[in-house]
This record gives sequence, C-alpha cells and structure tokens, in this order.
Amino acid sequence: MFSRIASFLGFGVLAVFGVVLAVSSARADLEAYLKKPESQFIWKMKQKWDQPGGTVYDLQLVSQSWQGITWEHQLQVYEPSNIAPKDVMFLWITGGSAKPWSAYLGLELARKIGAPIAFLFQVPNQPLLEGKFRESALIAETFRRYLETKDENWPVLFPMVKSVVKAMDVLQEFSLKEWNQGVKKFILSGGSKRGWTAWLTAPFDPRVKAIAPLVFDMLNIQAQLQHQLEVFGGYSERILSHFASRVTSPPDAPDARGLWGMVDPWAYRDRLTIPKLIINGTNDHYWATDALNLYWDDLKGEKWLAYVPNAGHDLRQKEKIGLSQFSDAINGLAAFSRHQINDKPMPKLSWKYEETNGKLRLIVEGPPPLSARLWLAEAPTQDFRKALWAERAVTVRGGKVIGEVALPTEGYRAFFGEHDYEIDGVRYKLSTQIRVAKGKAGKSRLAP
Repeated sequence: MFSRIASFLGFGVLAVFGVVLAVSSARADLEAYLKKPESQFIWKMKQKWDQPGGTVYDLQLVSQSWQGITWEHQLQVYEPSNIAPKDVMFLWITGGSAKPWSAYLGLELARKIGAPIAFLFQVPNQPLLEGKFRESALIAETFRRYLETKDENWPVLFPMVKSVVKAMDVLQEFSLKEWNQGVKKFILSGGSKRGWTAWLTAPFDPRVKAIAPLVFDMLNIQAQLQHQLEVFGGYSERILSHFASRVTSPPDAPDARGLWGMVDPWAYRDRLTIPKLIINGTNDHYWATDALNLYWDDLKGEKWLAYVPNAGHDLRQKEKIGLSQFSDAINGLAAFSRHQINDKPMPKLSWKYEETNGKLRLIVEGPPPLSARLWLAEAPTQDFRKALWAERAVTVRGGKVIGEVALPTEGYRAFFGEHDYEIDGVRYKLSTQIRVAKGKAGKSRLAP
C-alpha cells in the first residue's frame, strides 16, 4: 500500500542530471512553447459519482500534440461533502492513471484543505519515443535529442508544463459549468519531476497563486553538481543511472548551457515571486542534504520550508505507522493551501546560526510555535543520506527559540530547527535551513 501511495504521489527516479556544469541566462523558449496554439486541445467529463466523503468528477483531457504525439490525461476533481467550492484550487501533478483508491486520497486531502481539489495524471505521457522511454530515461532522451537536433521543442518538460496550463484551462471551464463559480487561481504541487514541473509553470502563468514543490532539491544546477562532487565524491548514482549513457554533449557546450537556461527553475528566479512552500526529506538519496542552501537566498517573495526527518524521496517516515507515515507532507500541503485559499498569513520565521562558547547555536524568531525542537544527525563525511536524525530540546528566551549542540570533535554534524503551528485544526511543521558543521581537533566550520 505504501509503495502505491508513493508512486501515486509521483515520486520516481529523477536521473537526468550531469550534462552541463554551467547555466546561461533564462531564455524565452518555454514561454514561446506555452503560447503556441493547440488545435487538438479538448476535454469532456466522462463520469461523476458520489461516494462516502464527497463527489468525484472524472474528466478526460487532450492537452496538446508534441512531436507528432497526442497527449491525453485523466483529470479528477474531488469535492468534499458540505464544503463549498472556492475561487482558488489546489492542483496535484502526478504520473500514471487514477486508481480505485485515488478518490479516497483526493477527498481526504480536499477535506483537510477545506475546498475541492484536482489531480492531473499522465504527466508525462509515457512510454514515448518508439515506446522505449519512461520517467527519467524519457527526460534524458529528449535532452539528448534537443542537443543533437537543436529543436527547442524537444525537452519533455515543455509539454509537461503545458499539460498543467491546459488542465487549469479545463478546471476554469468545468467550475463555471458545474458550480456556477469559476476558479481564478491555483496552488500547484507535485513530487520530484512533477515538482520540477510546478516550478517551471509558475513563472509563465499568472493564474498560479502559490506552489508547493516536493523533493525537487536541485535549483541552481551548476552549483548543485559541483556541490555533489564535493560532498559525495561524484554525482548521486540516482541522478546519473540513466543519464550518463544517453547524453554525450560536452558539459561546457553552448547548446548544453542553453538547455539548462530553459529548464532550470533557478534561471527564472526573478519571476518566481509568488508564495512557496518547499518540502524535502532529510535522507533523500538524490540530493546533497544541504542542497537547498545553494538557492534559498535567491528566491524572492514569501517562502517557507519543511524538512521531513528520516524520510527519503517518497517522504515516508518509516518509524510511524500506517498513513501517518506521510502525515508531515500531507498536513504541510493542506495547511499551506488553507492559508493561501483563505488569505491567512503564514508564520514568518527568521533564523541565524552561530558558534559560541564551544557550541553551535540556532536562533529562530517568529510567532510563538505550539512546540519546537532541534533535529540532529551525525556522519563521518558530508553525506548524511543514511544518517539517523534525532530530536533535541530547545529553549525559549525573550521570544526566541534557541537550540544548541556541541561541536563535533570529528566527522560532521548537521542540524535544523522545526516549529509546530496549526490552522483550522490542521497541525503542520515549518523548518529552518540545514547547517552542516565540520569537526577537526575540537574546531568546527559552519558550512552554508
């Protein structure tokens, strides 16, 4: 069941990096692709049914024709019982097709959010290209074909983004027809490459009110790849397993630099001013543990962060039982969406790390939390992907939450702060950035 949920949420192999170590300035190719008219765009409602908890609408969508291939999607809307539609809708981007238990999950999340929501499936359509390629192998192959042909329509992230844009078109038409109340804005979310898709949609569509990308911790790709070499001694095996054999362009080739200028969300950071909640796992094998520090300060506008301790790429906390293994991520999405839909301000936190009196200290300022804690992990190297994270107590002094840990005498120590808040009965967690401390003969260096 848990593997099904993780697959349904869209967490899959993301093995597409390694082609380039330099990023050019943002280009308009994605924007031009999104503006291109789609003669095959069409949708219809296939069926509608009631079940315990609410009503499910099953829509069929043709979003576009890409490289001569028609893209088709399921688009399901979940309307909870006794909850009125709003003019803002949460849209989850995922792969595969709807399963019998998809409606249960959709209605439960919609109930927590307090508004109807939608799930867009088949992002990307697959298998494609002679029926040979899926998921990360598909992305890598389209990158290779772009580099060979110079056809700027090849990166499959382009139609992935356009499928979201067309789904928003459908949901606006659907809501007017079914509820006589049109959806005006959207909160986009998805895991891994679908989180990547949410990042890339937001800069080009004013209907996107907020985004909550999960486990795509790779913005500023040039710096990320270099950081992986320093931390792991090479690139993560997860992001290279398919990619290395399919892309042969030299890392510094102009075409390769242009590719990242089109598909790295960091290239569009000046246009990403909407509210953002970033949710990551502390033990995600795809990224360096402190990867977020390479782009966090560059993000403009309101932003929040939630690390799920002892969770990998699927955000599953194995020490918990049943569906509670995913509660941190689900409650975070629900609470963030409630804040955005109802225009209720999120808690604004600020923090700083310092070294004093032989200890490492984290000081957090913001609205008083319901509770707070420090999370700490140790490792012989900077690779914390297999480390066990443990709680440490914090203190409150003069309205500040303060956590302290001892300097490591050897190896490395990583830590971050976590605060609990609540909105409309939904309890959720916000985090600080992770800091990594290096121990050497009783001395330490705080790594950004």
